[in-house]
Amino acid sequence: MSPRRRQVVFIGDGAVGKTSLLAVMVVGNFPEFYVPTVLENRTLAIDVKGEAVQLDFWDTAAHCESETSYIPRLYSEAHVILICVSIDSPDSLDNVVEKWAPDVRHFARKTPLIIVGCKKDLRDDPNTLQTLASYRQVPTTYEQGQEMARLVDATYVECSAKTGEGVREVLLEIAERVDVKETSRGWKASGCIVM
Repeated sequence: MSPRRRQVVFIGDGAVGKTSLLAVMVVGNFPEFYVPTVLENRTLAIDVKGEAVQLDFWDTAAHCESETSYIPRLYSEAHVILICVSIDSPDSLDNVVEKWAPDVRHFARKTPLIIVGCKKDLRDDPNTLQTLASYRQVPTTYEQGQEMARLVDATYVECSAKTGEGVREVLLEIAERVDVKETSRGWKASGCIVM
């Protein structure tokens, strides 16, 4: 029997760490260079509650989210949606409630949401603290992430793709939210993926 397929969609502001997290989860390597994403698909086979599951990860571009026709379909057929924020960008957390969660809930009211605080390694980084202080900001705290998750009916986890800390926990949270008994929603890529 072939593994059940589950769609997992990564969304969030630009440069928050979506693509790096995905690369570490699937390939095991942190990317050396930042390359903006348009839409990228990667897969990972895992065992969830004794069943083989193929996770189809969809990495989206922040600048395309509301402008492209495939986004509503991607949201509506997702089994889990990750809203990625950057711990060194408090504005990215604000955008969860301002933009991302309302967009998702419009098309995928009951799909499980996970807010992922990326770049955890920068929370105590002196350069990051100095830069944020110049804007009268501080890094996002774990408690702020949890509170945002409560507001939008999500769960919250943190990680650093660069150090690997918390990446396994993100994958475990995805596995916890994937319903292996549900029949597949069946969205298949229809052709090219531009990277």
